[in-house]
Amino acid sequence: MPGLEVTGDARDAVLIVGARGQMGSMLSRRFRESGRVTVDVDVPLEEELLHEACGRVQVVLLCVPYAALAEVLQRVVPHMQPGTVLADVTSVKELPMRWMERAWSGPVVGTHPLFGPVTAPGQELRVAVTPGRTSTEEDVRRVEALFTGCGCHVLRVTARQHDEAAARIQGMNFISTMVYLAMLAEDESLLPFLTPSFQRRLAAGRKMIMEDAGLFSSLFEANPYSQEVVRQYTALLGVAAAGDIDLLIHRAQWWWRQHEREASAPFVR
Repeated sequence: MPGLEVTGDARDAVLIVGARGQMGSMLSRRFRESGRVTVDVDVPLEEELLHEACGRVQVVLLCVPYAALAEVLQRVVPHMQPGTVLADVTSVKELPMRWMERAWSGPVVGTHPLFGPVTAPGQELRVAVTPGRTSTEEDVRRVEALFTGCGCHVLRVTARQHDEAAARIQGMNFISTMVYLAMLAEDESLLPFLTPSFQRRLAAGRKMIMEDAGLFSSLFEANPYSQEVVRQYTALLGVAAAGDIDLLIHRAQWWWRQHEREASAPFVR
């Protein structure tokens, strides 16, 4: 059937919905290389194709953007078989988990690969896994096995733990970079003064702002903890405005002091 790609015997397989997207194609390739059978589908999500694909698998993994998740759920869930695990890979968890559990009465497990579609050699690949209300330990382990089987390290967390951390890491990285660059924008008198360190920051932010701004913006809005983190950031900017720079330096140095403590800790068997 056109659009349905199956690798091997799919009796115990994972269905990748969005398999031609950047994350979907990367995960499908990693799963196949680890010996996992995949059934790959992408748009157009035709009814007959979805019905056949869902009947072949143990896990349905939605590799679609957050903004498309609700619509894709409506298309896919009616074709799923009882006991099939429904999972996603979105970068926010509380709201998508509620949507999935509302749409599917069977087991739901949320995931978030904490890496992008392009990875560096030797990079540690961590995946946050969030058990749903209706999932059993077996269901969660089935999803975790997809990732551990291809060399990823699994971090099991609640949806709240995930979203609070994501608001601080992903959300604030986006917001602080965007605000800083917006503050300096449209002032050509600054161009002769650009330093190498600023150029590196500009280069690091280019893809985030020029290509992925819509994605980060929607995730920022969907994360219930985004506004609180911005308020905390604003409070620390107030500390800087008051001139208490040493206090901020001491706090920021925690990252390196933590590393030094770990490096100097005695080895314990």
